[in-house]
Amino acid sequence: MQINNGFKGFPGDHTPVEISQIGMQKWHVLKGDFPLPLAVIKETALEHNLLWMKNFCEKRHLDIAPHGKTTMSPELYARQLEAGAWGISFANVFQASLGVRHGVKRLIIANQVYQQADLQALNNLLSTHPDVRVYFLVDSVEQVDAIQKWRSSSQSITPFTVLIELGIEGKRTGCREHTQAMALARKIKDTHGLLLCGVECYEGALATCNHEHDQASVAALMSRVQQLAVACEKENLFENDEILLTAGGSAIFDLVAQHLKPQLNRPTRGILRSGCYLTHDHVQYRKMLKCIGERLQLRETLRPALEVISSVQSCPEPGLALLTMGKRDVSYDMDLPVAIWRANIGDKVVTDVPTHWEITALNDQHAYLKFNPATPTLEHPHVGQLIGSGISHPCTTFDKWRWMPVVDDHYLAINAISICF
Repeated sequence: MQINNGFKGFPGDHTPVEISQIGMQKWHVLKGDFPLPLAVIKETALEHNLLWMKNFCEKRHLDIAPHGKTTMSPELYARQLEAGAWGISFANVFQASLGVRHGVKRLIIANQVYQQADLQALNNLLSTHPDVRVYFLVDSVEQVDAIQKWRSSSQSITPFTVLIELGIEGKRTGCREHTQAMALARKIKDTHGLLLCGVECYEGALATCNHEHDQASVAALMSRVQQLAVACEKENLFENDEILLTAGGSAIFDLVAQHLKPQLNRPTRGILRSGCYLTHDHVQYRKMLKCIGERLQLRETLRPALEVISSVQSCPEPGLALLTMGKRDVSYDMDLPVAIWRANIGDKVVTDVPTHWEITALNDQHAYLKFNPATPTLEHPHVGQLIGSGISHPCTTFDKWRWMPVVDDHYLAINAISICF
């Protein structure tokens, strides 16, 4: 893929460059080689997170199919697969097609597929890539009927492999009752072209960082998953040699991991789908991983790898600086970004920001950085200063960029990724 000055963050006076050749340009953030704002990924933290999650899964004899919707980046999918990921998860057929085009062979669409256009696209995807296996979620008889109506009109003979989704009252999709799920499983068994391969759930809506609450609520949900899997096996409703049980967002995956290997007669594969582990963040998931670290008695878990770098463009009044980033550049759906370091163009290293600096609001293209004007001048931001900010919830920072440089610990660009939202 070639990028050019039509991509935000690319040097405006430079000729187009292949994404794979970014590291050869020797561009350096602290030398002012990039226009700001700029989202970057730190290689050291990225590699740490890949290995940390690989070890976590291996110790528990689990697999991971990380959610690709987090990054929508083929280069990062490749890194995850190289680190041992069983496959990649997606939220819809459009996203899954990106994965298939870039070599992903095993995919979970962790959502319901039922629209005619999506069913046709999935059918074409499977027909033209016979070595690819795609699983999607089913949670109602109405969905099965919609699939069969499409199949009758399309005359498709391509089978679809599906997972029954269990849901939580008042939350997202999924069967609420065991009897409903069993009736659906029997319906799938009796439906030509649908093959039931396992059970899925999503526990992320239960996360509170209250250990007692989270442990109890996840155990109850996973007990339902196991009860359904046992009952389906007893009635011979599964139609594959290996039963898939999958759950695991990015907040309390350690609790799910305790329950993904029930005792069944057939081989069972437990699959986590955590996606935000890869780049982590500085607020929301950092808090959640602190709780995971407490439960597992770990001194270190994941490291934040994603930062958005901006510049001070104005200091219009005491105690206020305006930065060159806003809602177009950085996530704000869960928490505002946090300023973490400062530097001047030409510096060799960055320095932590004073504790009284706080980003309090965002406009489309501006961030409001408040500080204590009564502190020494050396602790005040100044026009032209570089500010590195941590983010909360990486999903909604990635979707604001079409590429990101990967930088070393000194902010030299050594690689880059493309982003395909």
